[in-house]
Order: sequence, then C-alpha cells, then structure tokens
Amino acid sequence: MPIIYLSPSTQEWNQYIIGGTEEYYMNLIADAMIPYLRSSGIQYVRNTPDMTAASSIRASNAGNFDLHVALHSNASPESMAGQRQGAEVYYSANSVNGKRAADIIANNLKKIYPKPELVRALTTDYLGEVLKTRAPAVLIEFAYHDNYQDAQWIKNHIQAIAENVVLSLTEYFDIPFIPPQIPVVGIVTTQDTPLNIRSRPDVNSPIVGKVYKGQTVVIFGTWNDWYVIEADGITGYANRNYITL
Repeated sequence: MPIIYLSPSTQEWNQYIIGGTEEYYMNLIADAMIPYLRSSGIQYVRNTPDMTAASSIRASNAGNFDLHVALHSNASPESMAGQRQGAEVYYSANSVNGKRAADIIANNLKKIYPKPELVRALTTDYLGEVLKTRAPAVLIEFAYHDNYQDAQWIKNHIQAIAENVVLSLTEYFDIPFIPPQIPVVGIVTTQDTPLNIRSRPDVNSPIVGKVYKGQTVVIFGTWNDWYVIEADGITGYANRNYITL
C-alpha cells in the first residue's frame, strides 16, 4: 500500500488575518485528512509541530515514502499585503511524479476553491521540502492567509480541503477513494487457508500480508467486496466475504 510523509507547516509565526497561525490551520487540515487516508488504505508518517522544515526533510529522507506532501498557506510580499489570492501547488521541475501529483491536486482544488482560475501547479527553485526530499514531493499553498477572503475560505472548509487532497492522492496512486467509516473489529473466518491482504482491491494484485482464521482485524473502509483492514501493522485490502464483523 502507498505511504506518504505528511508535513503540515510548522511556521507558528505566520499569523492569519482572521487570527490563528499557519501551523494551527495546516495541522487542522492534516488532522481531518487522517480518517480519509486510513479508509482509503494510504499509510502515513506525520511530522510534529515542534519540528522544522529541515527536520521534516530529514525524517522524510530517513524513510521509504511514495510521496512527500507538505501543507502550507501563502502570504503576499509586504508591499502587496492582503492583495493576492489563489492556490499554488509546487513541484520540482526534475520530478515527473512530482509534477503528476501537483497537476492532479491543482485540478481537484479548482473544484472547491472559489476562484478556480487562480489555482496553479508551479515549479520551484527554492522550496526545500520539494527540492531536497528523496521521495517525489509537492508543497501545497492552499490560499493566502493575509487575504481576508482566502483566510476565511481555509477556516470554513477544513473538512472539504482534507477530503479533496486525499481524493487527489487516491487518484495519484490509482486506488479507490473510500469515504471514512467508524473503525470496527472483524474476525477472519477462513478455514484451512489464510486470508490474503492485497495492495489493491483485485484478486490479481500483489499480496502484502496474510491473516488467519480467528484473527482479529481493524476495518477502516469498505469497497465493493473488499475491506480496507489493518492487521499486525499491515494495511491493505481483504475479501470481506471472509471477515465477520
């Protein structure tokens, strides 16, 4: 299953015009993303507010991640304070997968941002979380926090933004987007053979683990005849016909 490094801003000094900080609101979005990530089978490691961009990059590079996702909001130059609006998704010009992820995220953000013509995917020559990560990376500037309308849009659409980003991630990883459900415990009901945990909801997809008769699993999502489960630290898809709630 795919795994991302989730890196909400640690910039507590960036004040929103409506109150609060960039770190505060980006962590709200990250919090809201977690149920969608789990239900869709995307694993994650997340930074913490006491970290910095540099330590987030080091933590990302110490793992084996399929995508590095940095969450931020923007601000205009001091001479134009409060005048700019828009969402920008940055990627490295040298990363094919980074560009593909940025394009998908930008295209989906256009569906919820009030001025879709101001949503763009752009290259960067200075953002470390895009240029210095080992994994393909995107840095999302959701809106301008020094602009009142943009700041209010972020504040009032935390859930919609989180859902939209995870929808983009499922599109990038080519897996189903599965709405969250309350996690429940299931019991494996196979007979003599183990139940395969697969990387995709397809009997021909790679097997990433196995569970056995009587073993308990946690179910995070449902897709047709498949459950998204977690068992023994492994996340993946299992045939729901062999699991009893």
